[in-house]
Amino acid sequence: MQRRSRLTAVLSAGVLLAALGPATSVRADAPVSNRASLKQDLCYQIVTDRFFDGNTGNNNPTKSPGLYDSTKANWKLYWGGDFAGIQAKLAYLKNMGVTSIWISPHVDNIDKSAVYGGTANAGYHGYWARDFKKTEEHFGTLAEFDALIAAAHSNGIKVIMDWAPNHTSPANPADSTFAEAGALYDNGTFLGNYVSDPNGYFHHNGGITNWDDRYQTQYLNLADLADLEQQNATVNNLLKTDANYWMDRGVDGVRVDAVKHMTAGWQKSFADTVLSHKDTTLFGEWYLGSQSDPLYADNVRFANTSGISVLDFYMNIAMRNAFGSGGSMTALDAAITKTGQDYKYKENLITFIDNHDMSRFLTLNNNQSLLHQALAFMLTVRGTPCLYYGTEQYLHNDTSGGGDPWNRPMMPGFSETTTAYQVVKKLSALRQTNPALAWGTHQQRWMNNDVYIYERKFNNDVVLVAINKGASAANITGLNTALPAGTYSDQLTGTLGGGSLTVTSGSGGNNPANAFTLNAGNVAVWSYHPGEPSTPQIGSVGPTLTRAGNTITVEGRGFGASGTLKVGGVTASTTSWTANRIKATVPAGVAAGTASVTVTTSGGTSNGYDVINESAAQVPVTFTVTNASPTSVGDNIYLSGSVSELGNWSTNKSVAIGPMLAPNYPTWYVTASVPACTTIQFKFLKITSGGAVTWENGTNHSYTAPCSGTGSTTVGWQY
Repeated sequence: MQRRSRLTAVLSAGVLLAALGPATSVRADAPVSNRASLKQDLCYQIVTDRFFDGNTGNNNPTKSPGLYDSTKANWKLYWGGDFAGIQAKLAYLKNMGVTSIWISPHVDNIDKSAVYGGTANAGYHGYWARDFKKTEEHFGTLAEFDALIAAAHSNGIKVIMDWAPNHTSPANPADSTFAEAGALYDNGTFLGNYVSDPNGYFHHNGGITNWDDRYQTQYLNLADLADLEQQNATVNNLLKTDANYWMDRGVDGVRVDAVKHMTAGWQKSFADTVLSHKDTTLFGEWYLGSQSDPLYADNVRFANTSGISVLDFYMNIAMRNAFGSGGSMTALDAAITKTGQDYKYKENLITFIDNHDMSRFLTLNNNQSLLHQALAFMLTVRGTPCLYYGTEQYLHNDTSGGGDPWNRPMMPGFSETTTAYQVVKKLSALRQTNPALAWGTHQQRWMNNDVYIYERKFNNDVVLVAINKGASAANITGLNTALPAGTYSDQLTGTLGGGSLTVTSGSGGNNPANAFTLNAGNVAVWSYHPGEPSTPQIGSVGPTLTRAGNTITVEGRGFGASGTLKVGGVTASTTSWTANRIKATVPAGVAAGTASVTVTTSGGTSNGYDVINESAAQVPVTFTVTNASPTSVGDNIYLSGSVSELGNWSTNKSVAIGPMLAPNYPTWYVTASVPACTTIQFKFLKITSGGAVTWENGTNHSYTAPCSGTGSTTVGWQY
């Protein structure tokens, strides 16, 4: 998502095709490695319009003429990048070690400019959708989109689509001629717009003024973007059906835009719809303004329970502070510790040092050495690293502080010899061969304000990383490591000044390393990757939200050629089994809620890896209670009920559904994802700021959820 406001002119957020033939011949639905996880991937974020112009024939299409600027003087118009351009540079990406590309929203954006302060703005960024089932003509045809997916897959690269179900495009309620008035289409058929909305496709609550208010962030407009009402039956069906349409065309995963600005209940039902259709990876953008963001806990709960992981803004802030703003390595380590404790699936987080919504790292600090260090950290810390296009070419434009749109210049070139490119290439290769980086624990081994030495460990696989961001050399003594005794070469082959490391025998996983000097600005990475262990060890299960009949992919080491896989103690049928990856179908009979996945072979039984097993297919239902118990500041009303999706009668505010919203106090409401076709018992409760719990009186409320679509129920608080 892009920080959009009027003051910033609404922060906007041929030849190849002929060779490949018609769309039907290039459809590619085969999985690229593991669709259900990005843990071993190097992700590369591309602003499609600013990457490479592979087909000049779509620069000024007849459907939407005048939105292209060949001079590249207007940074708010299209500049020519397209699907064909990305396809033309897949070899460059593959050579760098990229295994997944996250591309701009590819769907049809508005055909008319939005004019702010006399400047024409187009949907070059992709976040001003009008039709979620058609491609944007400036980027290419459906056949060209299919061709890109086919070519990416043939190069071992997944395609992650950016999906923005929160809104359509800019609208002015007082002027129906402004832009396209937030128009919504369904595969070319006009449904309605924000100005004339008799069917209730949009929220009409004005714009957000308090970004920390839960009600405003979920039900008000991002600036003047027409905010979709996902509980509307038509909108709900369109967004889910169209997402699956693109999955069927071969898209491998979904980055969900603006997850902070939609209800968690609807999004969990969205995740269930997509994940039950096809095994895939979902991650979302929950923007955190600081490490003390008031909604940080909401963001953590969303990542832990919705089936949609998140972009790791907390770590992004910590990395930019440490490497770009002179912060300490101790603060960076503290961020790793905190997020490691808070996020249940911390390895599923997407790590990044910059993106399309913030100034580039080199604008923050124009120091290539520090950038190299930040890249080395990002590629070796837990989570999936995502590189913003052009970072490897030192791309940045510092105009007006380098924010939107100046953080989206045209890609300057495709050199494979820059130091940044080589660092990324070497560490991506290590990430794909040593599972300690994908699934391992994180342990600080030696640290001061400028030096950070840490270890990633999975079973007997070990990666040790040493970074000195300071201005002077550091003498490293007293360093212990789980690396076995021996001498290790730097996996960066000295690219950032690192050398070999000699380790002697110790005990308890603490083997002494010989003293060495880590010079200013140097980075070294040492690796140990032994043979397969005798006992199976699970590193990943994806997706983490599942239900009976769905596919899960289990990754780890030591699985051998056969064995037994269980989910919640129930044996699952497997469709493929290798030493490092098993695909299985979630069996019926697994209790709803947290379920442990285990693998048993002749060598023993693995560790357990928890997934969330749903009761049944999910539908979003809005629960409303009127005349609720009076509350004081800090008190909130919650919902709890008879199914795991409603907390199984829990009074824990991290398990019960809420806090509910009360824009019309004392009426409170919340949208929850619940099992379809199921009769649910539920009640409301008040949890005070001090933790005291008060249930409403009377018998349980009862509600039968619809078998599809959306639902709602309203009851009065029972005194």
